[in-house]
Amino acid sequence: MSWIPPDHPRRESLIIREKLVEGFRRGIVVPQGLIAHGRGECFDYLIGERTIEPARMAIRASAAALLLARRPVISVNGNTAALVPEDLVRLSKELGAPLEVNLFHRTRERAEKIARELLELGAERVLGVDDVVEGIPWLSSERRWVSREGILIADVVFVALEDGDRTEALKKMGKKVIAVDLNPLSRTARAADITIVDNIVRAIPLLIEKIRMLRGRRREELEDILKSYNNGEILAEVLQHIKRRLDEISKEIFPEL
Repeated sequence: MSWIPPDHPRRESLIIREKLVEGFRRGIVVPQGLIAHGRGECFDYLIGERTIEPARMAIRASAAALLLARRPVISVNGNTAALVPEDLVRLSKELGAPLEVNLFHRTRERAEKIARELLELGAERVLGVDDVVEGIPWLSSERRWVSREGILIADVVFVALEDGDRTEALKKMGKKVIAVDLNPLSRTARAADITIVDNIVRAIPLLIEKIRMLRGRRREELEDILKSYNNGEILAEVLQHIKRRLDEISKEIFPEL
């Protein structure tokens, strides 16, 4: 990344793009993942490329849900493996939860590459390669293949940069779904129990930090955090934030209007 000037105003965004391009070259990211990132980057612009208060509230609720979970699982796709592999491994260790490779454009070679990279970074357990079964009803995509010891029996599934039909299917199976999605209007964002509207590169480190802060709290306190959380209200707050920000920007650019 040395070619990107340290004072470039879009440096962080360009670094993320380069990580995805490198992931594509290594066979971890597919072309469709590059397109999906562009959509997310647009929404990151709209929220101001920072972690806003509704996201922090969702992160707090997510931490509580993951600490209360009996069998949490962290789902990994190509983009997350390219962007935040170290953070995924840290999150897995913090929770004692397995990582599971789950891909829309699934090939055995690609699943093996992602699992191998996570293991090389210190992951203790990566599911979703040799242990998969056709376990998610209502899905005809390759995402229906899940681990017998992971998503199939999980009570809480953490998903990031997800497609909406799998989130909806996981909900039908009775699982609690925590999503990271920059688009507050997506099916994933609206179907999940908890949606963190934030860039994955910011969200996971903050989630790990919050898990450490809440660890050791009484179960009743964690349950109260979840009871007071309303995902619909959080998504509405995000949209209101975007609306206010666009109004402010419009006035700055066109003060005469």
